[in-house]
Amino acid sequence: QVQVAESGGGLVQPGGSLRLSCTASTFPYGVLYNMGWYRQAPGKERELVAKITSSGITYYGDSMKGRVTVSRDKTKNTVVYLQMNSLKPEDTAVYLCAAQSPYGDSSYWGQGTQVTVSA
Repeated sequence: QVQVAESGGGLVQPGGSLRLSCTASTFPYGVLYNMGWYRQAPGKERELVAKITSSGITYYGDSMKGRVTVSRDKTKNTVVYLQMNSLKPEDTAVYLCAAQSPYGDSSYWGQGTQVTVSA
């Protein structure tokens, strides 16, 4: 069983930055999983923020494109980061991390970390 945990959320002023971290406990059979960041605000659907594949290709959702960067730790491939800059109040949401099999047969989600952007 893969456990996923996010950290780094908190309260930040508009225009500020945060770096979120996501750690997966393991990848079954040594397969490098894709890792994705999603967010969900109250009353809204969950949406993709950013994703990094097992081969290092990155994808970004439209809502935060240009303001976020997803990366994988160079020494621990079970750890990924989400650097968020120029944050806006509308970025307030629970940010969730998912470890997703590159074969599409399994995915594991964390509990999420709250990000609140407010003056």
